[in-house]
Amino acid sequence: MSKELAKTYDPKGIEDRLYQKWLDNKYFHAEPNPDKKPFTIVMPPPNVTGQLHMGHALDETMQDILIRFKRMQGYEALWQPGTDHAAIATEVKVIEKLREQGIDKDEIGREEFLKHAWAWKEEYGGKIINQLKKLGASADWDRERFTMDEGCSRAVQEVFIRLYEKGYIYKGSRIINWCPVCHTSISDAEVEHEDQDGFFWHINYPVVGEEGNFVEIATTRPETLLGDTAVAVNPEDERYAHLVGKMLELPLTGRQIPVIADAYVDKEFGTGCVKITPAHDPNDFEVGKRHNLPEITIMNDDATINELGGKYAGMERYEARKAIVKDLEELGLLVKVVPHSHSVGTHDRCKTTVEPMIKPQWFVKMDEMAKPAIEALKNKTLQFVPDRFDKTYLHWLENIRDWCISRQLWWGHRIPAYYCDECGETIVAREMPSVCPKCGCTHLTQDEDTLDTWFSSALWPFSTLGWPDRTPELEYFYPTDVLVTGYDIIFFWVIRMVFSALEQTGEVPFHHVLIHGLVRDSQGRKMSKSLGNGIDPLEIIDQYGADALRLTLMTGNAPGNDMRFYMERVEASRNFANKVWNASRFIMMNLEKAQVPETIDPAALTGADRWILSKVNTLAKDVTDNMEKYELGIAVQKVYDFIWEEFCDWYIEMVKPRLYNDADTTKAAALWTLRTVLTNALKLLHPYMPFITEEIFCTLWPQEESIMISAWPEFDPAWDFAKEEQAVETIKEAVRGIRNVRTGMNVPPSKKAQVFVVSENAQVRSIFEDGRVFFATLGYASEVHVQSDKNGISEDAVSAVIPEAVVYMPFAELVDIDKEIERLKKEEERLTKELARVNGMLGNERFVSKAPQAKIDEEKAKLEKYTQMMDQVKERLASLTK
Repeated sequence: MSKELAKTYDPKGIEDRLYQKWLDNKYFHAEPNPDKKPFTIVMPPPNVTGQLHMGHALDETMQDILIRFKRMQGYEALWQPGTDHAAIATEVKVIEKLREQGIDKDEIGREEFLKHAWAWKEEYGGKIINQLKKLGASADWDRERFTMDEGCSRAVQEVFIRLYEKGYIYKGSRIINWCPVCHTSISDAEVEHEDQDGFFWHINYPVVGEEGNFVEIATTRPETLLGDTAVAVNPEDERYAHLVGKMLELPLTGRQIPVIADAYVDKEFGTGCVKITPAHDPNDFEVGKRHNLPEITIMNDDATINELGGKYAGMERYEARKAIVKDLEELGLLVKVVPHSHSVGTHDRCKTTVEPMIKPQWFVKMDEMAKPAIEALKNKTLQFVPDRFDKTYLHWLENIRDWCISRQLWWGHRIPAYYCDECGETIVAREMPSVCPKCGCTHLTQDEDTLDTWFSSALWPFSTLGWPDRTPELEYFYPTDVLVTGYDIIFFWVIRMVFSALEQTGEVPFHHVLIHGLVRDSQGRKMSKSLGNGIDPLEIIDQYGADALRLTLMTGNAPGNDMRFYMERVEASRNFANKVWNASRFIMMNLEKAQVPETIDPAALTGADRWILSKVNTLAKDVTDNMEKYELGIAVQKVYDFIWEEFCDWYIEMVKPRLYNDADTTKAAALWTLRTVLTNALKLLHPYMPFITEEIFCTLWPQEESIMISAWPEFDPAWDFAKEEQAVETIKEAVRGIRNVRTGMNVPPSKKAQVFVVSENAQVRSIFEDGRVFFATLGYASEVHVQSDKNGISEDAVSAVIPEAVVYMPFAELVDIDKEIERLKKEEERLTKELARVNGMLGNERFVSKAPQAKIDEEKAKLEKYTQMMDQVKERLASLTK
């Protein structure tokens, strides 16, 4: 006997309670188990400073769907969660908090600052984890990790030392992204490129010794002229071949620079002459290396001009730009200024324009480490879903530059490098040496810099499982199965995880990378604070429930594609939840009134029962196949359509006459089928809508612990009833035909009429004989007659044609002829008046000559419509009164 389901579905009343139940029973926890196959997902660690947004909600929902699916399939399913220390974001938050208290970071020093940072992390960090729980995330929270916890920190140190000892990590001066506000190098991942309106300043550089001769360059950053060390032209550009090797006067500096030839220059772009500033442009830096050019840094860390800038020293970069342009104009060297929109890199945290600068930093050599990562994709050890992202991955790896891994921050993993204060020797070690191995000095200082956040998160798939130790978890759960992530961080994170894992473990970190798109607003715009179009997932959950949000995010979702978020879809998802709830409640109310067997004799099942069992059987097979291929949107659409249409709109309606008739010997079979199909449908829906399915399942089966640990439905050949499927589909087609005819004649559902099914095919007739009871209900029939000819059917009967049969209904039984004639005559009178009015207007020469054409066209359209309607009314009247 089942418990009672609440009258109305209220997500607020069940979600927190059920989530706590799952936690209390440790359903999310996974342990190495030799009797089961492992299935592992590592959660892309959200920033410890983060708050749940729609992108997170989509990402985590997809992971949760996969982990719940595999858990039900019998795998030891581990979803490994954790958070990232988010170096810059956290440091900024802590600095802001200290500033509010009147405390300066630099005055209190590193150790004291880190105490404040850890205190902030304990108080505010991890808020997003609680928000993920509201979403229903079934991650193994017992195993929650943090990129700066003891184990992950040891892994980071170990990797740094191993790569250094192998010669893959080095310290050198190269061009990096510098934030003049945060005073740190930043990774490519933290640079947002945005189109900004600017200018091309065309400037003449005089040719030395050739008065009146100039080389014209065009630049978007005139202030960097102070650091130019050459002008480059394409070696195949005949226009400038005679200039290569000559010297130019660099305006405003008193320096001379050479003209060089380099294939980097695009002959067709700009003037074909490019100023080369190796210390302030990554491409120029490479050109400078090829031609052994000097590197002149002309900016301080705060983007003011330094002492090498002469009269401009001390000016802020944009202030210097204005002064330089003014001086060039006065010297007659400014040729023209052309408006130009171009991509500008800004720091994603503080929105400051990033300055490319040469700085002594720590780098990882990438040439050798990239090769195994490329091979892993080519030999299918690693696969992207969809595979169109292969090109993005390969393009980045095949053009990879050395990775700048040092940051000028205090919050993060401090670089394990120590410098001798006496001789300057660099020692990389797990602990600070007591003496310098070179000179014996006992005074050593640790490097002030910390590591790029991506350095630690690149180790996430194996560091979270205990590496470098060979833990039971690492042996069992690694490599992981799938990484779910957005297409926007393929370069920054996915690739780094792949080459780091191959280098340290010899295996790929995951076999599949499931790529999803962005969640955009209903107009297709990216959600952002500046547009004010962001939608808070927690507000949606509060209003509609987590299940409705999850279903909305997955409906129509295709790997790699962006999706638009509509509130109408959320309401549709909520309506679906209500439909499932109400149908389940109806079934349970009927189950309570009868004894339903645990098993059923197949012979007791009717054709309708076999049809729906066959349908849910095929559904299980198809949905499993879709989910194995990561086609999560396709899978849930099939479940949605089955529950709403096949089960609720058709089967439940089919069985109602049997449920309401205690004398019907097939009632028990109907109830058993209802319960069985509902159970399987709930299981197939569970990964997508975990809360409502859990509440219904445990009410339907009070002896069961949870739907989460129940078995996933599998295809059963014994339930493959192709013949019955075809039979019911034939009846459904007849019902649709009847409904279309009745709708066209405005016949209300309450009006019953005889239905005659005429077919010369004995097999078709037997289908309708066997399904007579539910066919009568669905077809609004007072009686059902199945026959081989039209004998006894009135001449005025209306019909609907289906394959190998015709369905007839006596017209007089559908419509009260006297009332219909009366209605049609009233309609004829109305149309006569309307036609007289329209004809009068269009026949009025004054109206036609003065009225706007649009008004005349409107009246002509009315004339055509009313004429057509009048013809139909007269034709109908004639047929009724003959």
